[in-house]
Amino acid sequence: MKASELRSKDVAGLEKEVSELLKAHFNLRMQKGTQQLTNHTQLKHAGRDIARAKTILAQKKKEATK
Repeated sequence: MKASELRSKDVAGLEKEVSELLKAHFNLRMQKGTQQLTNHTQLKHAGRDIARAKTILAQKKKEATK
């Protein structure tokens, strides 16, 4: 997911997106543990997407408090 797509969402939308990304990351980790994951780069991309979404969420919350 691109940062520009995330920046267009509001705080509630970002929180929902983070929770969905965390669930997807968990599912990928379970697939890796059971030897079902063939494309291991998906884990890396999911982790980066989570970090990107959390960063933008923190920025939006900080802007809201100012």
